[in-house]
Order: sequence, then C-alpha cells, then structure tokens
Amino acid sequence: MLRARILENKLSSLYKAGKIVGGVYLGRGQEAVSAALGSALIPGTDFFAPLIRDQAGRTAFGEPMLDCTRTYLGSVQGPMRGRDGNIHRGRPKSGMPVMISHLGSQVSVVAGMLFAKRLQGTLDGRVGATCIGDGASSTGAFHEGLNIAAVEKLPLVVIIANNQFAYSTPNHRQFACADLVEKARGYGIGGMTVDGTDLLACASVITEAIHRARAGQGPQMVVARLLRLSGHGEHDDGFYVPGDLRQGHYGRDCVEVAMLQLVENGIATVDEIFEWQEQFAEEVQRAVAQAQQEEPPDPYHEDWTALSTRFPLPHHPPATQSFFP
Repeated sequence: MLRARILENKLSSLYKAGKIVGGVYLGRGQEAVSAALGSALIPGTDFFAPLIRDQAGRTAFGEPMLDCTRTYLGSVQGPMRGRDGNIHRGRPKSGMPVMISHLGSQVSVVAGMLFAKRLQGTLDGRVGATCIGDGASSTGAFHEGLNIAAVEKLPLVVIIANNQFAYSTPNHRQFACADLVEKARGYGIGGMTVDGTDLLACASVITEAIHRARAGQGPQMVVARLLRLSGHGEHDDGFYVPGDLRQGHYGRDCVEVAMLQLVENGIATVDEIFEWQEQFAEEVQRAVAQAQQEEPPDPYHEDWTALSTRFPLPHHPPATQSFFP
C-alpha cells in the first residue's frame, strides 16, 4: 500500500508538470482492497486482471515498479514497448492480462482464461481475480462474464470496489438493489461485503473468498464499501462528491488506518513504517529516473506489427502511378 501510494503521488506530480501524456488514474483510498487481493493470490499460478486503481494489487502480485514508470513515461523498454497509452499494461504470460479501458470486460477475460485452462486440463489449484468499480457492475460484459463463470463454476473472484460513484454518477442512479452484493444471489454465487477502508478486514474477507474459489465452491463476489480520495482522474477535482461523504467513515484514508492497525497489533513500529516510506521513496525516484532516460519508440525503425501471425502486405503501386483514368 505504501509503495503504491508513494509511486502514484509521484505520477500525479509528473502529470501536473506535463511529463506524462494522457490521463492518470489513482487508487488513493482503494489500496487496502487492492493490496489484500494481490497479496492473497499466488504469482505464477493465479490470474490477476487489475484495473486503473490497482497499483497496490499489482505491486503485491509482483509487478516491477519499472513496468509502471516505463509505461507512463513512454519507454520502449516497458512491457507495452511505449505503445497504447499509459495505463494499458500487463504481462499475460505471467498471469496478468493487459488492462482494458472498457470497464467490466476483465470479468469476461479472466473467465475465459480459467475456462481455457479447464479445457487444457491445467485448471486445478488456480484462481482468477479482478477488481472492478461499482460502475463496471452495470455493464454487459460484467453480466456475461459472471453468468458463464457461475454456470461453469469457475474459480473466479470478483472484487467490486464500491467507491460510491461511477465517475460522477452516484449509486442511486446506477442500480436499484439495496447493496451490490445482492447481485451475487442472482447469479448463484458466493457473496460477501467488507469495509474497504479496513486493511485487516479486507485481508480476512478477500482471502476467504479466494480460499472458497480455490476449494471448488465456484465464483465469489466481494463488495468493498469505500470512497476514492481523489477525482475520477487527475483531470477531475471530484466536486460532485458531497462533503458529508468525504468527512464520513468511508472518507478516511485506508493507508493511515493500516498504519495504526500495524502499530496497535504489534506488527510494525512507527520507526519501521518511516523507514519503509524512505525506502520506497528512493525506489520510486530510481524507477522514474531510469524510465526518463530511456528512449521512446521510433516509428521509423519500430516493428509496429500488433498481430501474432504475420500476413504479407498487399502490393502497392509505385507512388508515380495515377489512380485516375
């Protein structure tokens, strides 16, 4: 959580300084949910499809910090070779599909990956997970993916980070059910809720959901209630969020809550937490400095083929040939 927060604070500064092209979307306020999910999965075995606010989960799942800084700063040495915007990154061969901006689509992608492993006879012991927002739960891809996962009893875990707003659309304009977890019953899958600002609660509930999926109990849904502590992106000031929500229980900072929990439960000392902050700040500075020194892709020398199978290019007439009679 600390690594992600410090890294994203730096990304915010780089964006405001004009060093990052495109949008920047932060997970501030959702780190407890994301980190709990990434920590409970098994790298090399499980699948994790992160969304735009899942830097903490990416970090916990083992993504190198350089993958992030290289992608945001357009380095050709990044996982996407400096292409396709600054957030659509991933390493599918390592179990992390590339992030899709059409929110909700990752449910279908992970369900498909799990079903493919079943057909190959290599599904046993695997879990696939993704973390979406409340708005994504209203999409067709969410329904289709979760429906087939339920029918096939796939070991899929879907975390819904209900941050109260789909961009600026409040919950009551998105869905009519009292709580999103009620949708789990409709699909015939397991459903749980958790306070998304409480790290220990998130770790307990999300780990249990993954355990159930891994044990053959089919898809599991966890709805985490929280509030994002920034706008939808760094271009948005979140003026539409009422003050009483910001000042309420779910407006508290999950990172600060986690620090208190670690100290109060004797897991870490205040001095240790300060040391972590200094260590991670140095890691971030090194990763940013390295990515800034690396070359962007060169359109004149880069191989831009995006297909896994190459096709011969069509014959083009000489530039001097007329197309008119």
